[in-house]
Amino acid sequence: MSEMSVPTRLLGKTGEEVSILGLGGYHIGKLDKDQSIKLIRSAIDEGITFMDNAWCYHQGLSEKIMGEALKNGYREKAFVMTKNHGRTKERFNKQLEESLQRLNTDYIDLLQLHEIINFGEPAKIVNEGVLEEALKAKEEGKIKYIGFTGHRYPQLHQEMLDIDFDWDTVQFPLNVLDYHYRSFQNQILPQAKEKNMGVIGMKSLAAGRIFKTDIGVEEAIKYSLSMPISTLVSGIDSMEVLEQNLEIVRNFEPYSDKELEELRNRMKDEAYKGQHEYYKTD
Repeated sequence: MSEMSVPTRLLGKTGEEVSILGLGGYHIGKLDKDQSIKLIRSAIDEGITFMDNAWCYHQGLSEKIMGEALKNGYREKAFVMTKNHGRTKERFNKQLEESLQRLNTDYIDLLQLHEIINFGEPAKIVNEGVLEEALKAKEEGKIKYIGFTGHRYPQLHQEMLDIDFDWDTVQFPLNVLDYHYRSFQNQILPQAKEKNMGVIGMKSLAAGRIFKTDIGVEEAIKYSLSMPISTLVSGIDSMEVLEQNLEIVRNFEPYSDKELEELRNRMKDEAYKGQHEYYKTD
């Protein structure tokens, strides 16, 4: 692999520098354990510092594997993010303790409330005291930063932003198709930037469905990284994909406004009703 480093960006107001490419936690749980550990450590050795995960991935296997991989000095080189499904104080705390244990760490750099995809969830998180517990955990040093994720309705992200809470980060789908349908980049990204939140992009390949269009991997990743985001989480499930993505980000130059417009126009007919973004429509 190349000796070039992976570019970094600031994670909003946290002031943390993270690699512009993040290693997706879901895919590592699908591989043989030794393969996954090798993949995670290779990614970190090559300059990918942002580690994505979630309490729910493969019944906790993804966190356990990452916890193994982060031994022997790797934890200190990584910015570890995991996600929590707790919608009550009890569930939030139980999942947080399990994540800490599985990840084999005393603290999680970034904990995000996961999959805000159902109506009523933002209000429930407030009413059930989940945010109070998150702040307590932050004060106790168990987590450093707090954010939220979702992939279905920008409207629910809007409701989360409207809560009187100082969110550090937000995560949502960001690809050329998203521009035309229930668009997070049009509705949420400008507000997140205004609030100086760290923005984490995901689904740059529309969970693989982008290949039903004529957009290639490099174009798709470059499009997402041309947006004002901090990092892009990528599902990397082999050394080949790792090398391919490293090459793309190391040689990355943002698209011009004109090039972005051309890509969006090219995709309009493929995207206007969410044809390939099943995670928004299922």
